This record gives sequence, C-alpha cells and structure tokens, in this order.
Amino acid sequence: MGTVIRSSPSMCRKMSHFIDSQDDLIIVELGAGDGVITSFILEKMSPDAKLYVFEINTELCAVISKIKDPRMILVNDSAEHMESYLLKHGITQVDMIISAIPFLVLPDELTKDILMAGKKMLKTGGNFIQMHYVSSIKKMYKNIFGNVHTYFVPVNIPPGYVFRCVKE
Repeated sequence: MGTVIRSSPSMCRKMSHFIDSQDDLIIVELGAGDGVITSFILEKMSPDAKLYVFEINTELCAVISKIKDPRMILVNDSAEHMESYLLKHGITQVDMIISAIPFLVLPDELTKDILMAGKKMLKTGGNFIQMHYVSSIKKMYKNIFGNVHTYFVPVNIPPGYVFRCVKE
C-alpha cells in the first residue's frame, strides 16, 4: 500500500473522471487497495462494461470482494501478470487503465514491466490514469507514453497528483 489513509472522494472523482461510459467498456484497475476508487469507477461505467480489478494483497481482496457488482472481476494477482490474464480471457485490448500502484516503492524493473504491459494492452487513444503524491515522477510516464497531463488534487491526505497518459 502506498498510504495509510484512504483516497479522498476528490481523488477518487479525479481518478474516475476520464471514464467515457459510451466508449470505455473494458477497464482495468491496478492496485485497488480497499476498493475506494473501485466504487467510483463502477458508478461511472455503463451497465455493459467490465472492470478487471488487480490486487496482490489477499486481505485487501477480501475487502474488495464485498463490492457486489457483476461487472467487476477481481483478480488476486500482481499487475505484472495483467497481460497474460486478460489474453487468457480473450481480451486483447482495454479501453482504460486506472492505477493506484505505489510505483515509487517498487523496484524500477517491476515498475517498467507493469507500465509496458499496460501500454501494450491499452488501445490507441486509451487512457492510463495514475495517482502519485509527488510530481517528479512525471518524466517516467512521458518516456513510456509520450505524453502526460498532470492534475493536482489538494483535497487528499497527503495532497496528490493524477497523471493522465493517452496512448498515441
């Protein structure tokens, strides 16, 4: 976990803000934690959309599993395995990826592997949304995705940033 306090409603709204209920039918959430952002994502999704939620922590998966929504598929596995899991289930591209993985505490190689897998699975024009508590990591997303839009969310503990990368 990247923090000891749940993301604020302001952070959750910004993380889910870019969902287009008409076009975003396959959404992936990485590092769902206790599901606070998951609930906001589900609220914005269309009735026929699917949300694949990857969470590595078994105890947090038990908490997330209390969200009863048939559109949500909970996967108790590392985000680095997202590609093989999705391909095994017939999904070759996703419309959006929303991540709260605390990349700053992960090994650099694992971070790069997860981000490259996400980019590979993301459709052209799809969004990769990531939250962080520092803006200095922006360069990493620019190097991988080619573009990054940064949004400051002051009403969060601690205040944070949402990075939006659009796959070109």
